[in-house]
Amino acid sequence: MKIGLVSLGCPKNLVDSETMLGLIHEEQLTITNDPAEADLIIVNTCGFIESAKEESVNTILQMGEYKTNGSCKHLIITGCLGQRYAEELLENIPEADAVIGTECYEDIAYVVKRVMQGERFIMLEPQPKAVHTAPAPRILTTPDYMAYLKIAEGCDNCCSYCIIPKLRGPYISRPFEQVLSEARELVQKGVQELIVVAQDTTRYGEDLYGKLRLPELLRELNKLEGLKWIRVMYCYPNNFTDELIEAFATLDKVCKYVDLPLQHASDRLLSSMNRYDTKAEVEALLSKLRSRVPGITIRTTFIVGFPGETEADFQELKAFVAKQRFDNAGVFAYSQEEGTVAATLPEQIDEAVKEERFHELMSLQAQISEDLHREMEDQVLEVLIEGRDEDNPELAFGRSYREAPNIDGSIFVENAGDVQAGEFVKVSILQGFTYEMVGERI
Repeated sequence: MKIGLVSLGCPKNLVDSETMLGLIHEEQLTITNDPAEADLIIVNTCGFIESAKEESVNTILQMGEYKTNGSCKHLIITGCLGQRYAEELLENIPEADAVIGTECYEDIAYVVKRVMQGERFIMLEPQPKAVHTAPAPRILTTPDYMAYLKIAEGCDNCCSYCIIPKLRGPYISRPFEQVLSEARELVQKGVQELIVVAQDTTRYGEDLYGKLRLPELLRELNKLEGLKWIRVMYCYPNNFTDELIEAFATLDKVCKYVDLPLQHASDRLLSSMNRYDTKAEVEALLSKLRSRVPGITIRTTFIVGFPGETEADFQELKAFVAKQRFDNAGVFAYSQEEGTVAATLPEQIDEAVKEERFHELMSLQAQISEDLHREMEDQVLEVLIEGRDEDNPELAFGRSYREAPNIDGSIFVENAGDVQAGEFVKVSILQGFTYEMVGERI
């Protein structure tokens, strides 16, 4: 019995996929990377915005074709799209044998057994089970030098444009010692970069312990021998405390890299989005971060075309971006998602206007990123090598503390010699471009 798994969406989803693979492995079932030879295929879907939903459906249909031209006999749909549209998926995709929800990952062996017995069903509620004190098994699908460390499930922020709280449930922090135990295991396996993820990492601990414990967690992770980098993603500004700033400033293994999704700069729209900060409060936080953490890299995300966004609102956002000069910024055209508060708001923006504002803000940010990369010329960075250029094997590529994997750009390294993936080397930056930099090993 060979089982294949396709994981879509965010790193949090990837951790769920790795957990399912670990549980499947414990059942003595064989895992394959080739869907053509899989007897059973699992698609772990994303249902965040329209483009993600389309990708998920297309992937499900592609995997379903292996029932005709491959070895596949069973197809299981998991993840956010499954949670959101379980009945529609099972009804409209005859190739699907089961659809399970976002709370049922640890039941995957049970689900596989039922499907193999010929059942066709939906499962959105997990099986009753004892409370686990040890972390669930995982088979890492990332390179062996890095891994994601998920510290919480769900979200309580309830931003008006976002469906995630309905798909993933309320915010639930993982127990402190369980997170540390998993981190120790990962480092013992050779992981040198831990990437801390949750829907909102800054809220970690508040629900379980009545206080924010991310700074304390970072201090404990910083003590792990053999660990080189700790990267923190998805930090919300309203819980970015002075204690957390101090952790970024003083802990040598914590990358001076802050991922801070801000979404807009208009106070009126921030309020309509149900965000907890004003532009002035965000500006104060950015100023504090830059003054107290020298060399800090700040990445953010913005939404353009949110309902009611006027041209004046958009120009305010552009001015904010131009003033703050973020190292990297992702821009999303607002996606009207059913089941969200924002989907029912008046003054929905025309798609052509959204597209125009998207390209305009992306163009502005591209120029800022290129200027900042050029300012890096002649500086020396420590780079984690990730591979070799296919067209020029003499050229290696990797990332410094300034770049998160699969999100930000790469640094191409000349004169790399025989350096291997997973090694750290010193690189002098020669040229900066919009999304990449080129340097030479020293």
